[in-house]
Amino acid sequence: MKKPLLVLVAFVFANVSFAQRVLTRSGEIKFDASMPNLVEIAGKSNTVSAILDEATGNFATSVIIKSIRFKAPLMEEHFNENYMESSKYPNSTFKGKIVGFDAKKLTTNKVAFDIEGDLTIHGVTKKVKTKIYLTSIGSKVGATGNFSVHAQDYNIEIPSLVKEKFADQIKVSFDFDLDTK
Repeated sequence: MKKPLLVLVAFVFANVSFAQRVLTRSGEIKFDASMPNLVEIAGKSNTVSAILDEATGNFATSVIIKSIRFKAPLMEEHFNENYMESSKYPNSTFKGKIVGFDAKKLTTNKVAFDIEGDLTIHGVTKKVKTKIYLTSIGSKVGATGNFSVHAQDYNIEIPSLVKEKFADQIKVSFDFDLDTK
């Protein structure tokens, strides 16, 4: 009699633990390294994975570099081969924590939180801190935000021939609709 009860208790706790995590595999990330009045240097991926543990505030994302698309195919090729070396460094990740996170504070209106953690790009990991804006509608949690990075901080070399066309601060934005499904 004890064994079936233990299995039932374990199953209930497992479901509670899974229910505290919301995730997506179709999040969006954009970046823009354009200089005013010059060629647009911007990319976007709609296949970013993200997960939020609502019990702890832990938050993680992962993007496959080759999933980032550009308007010009040649720019995409240069991005993957020359700058990001996506065959050598196929992913970019973030692993961190939302400071003071409390799922009970979430509403249909955006709630701002600080988020800090480790951002890995091009094989280099740096501590970052920015704002994340969260909303909640039913079982879904929306997460948006933006931040800037510097290519040289992540050992991304921009050839001097084209360096003037790249912004010093690369703007990155994200938009995730996380769900328990």
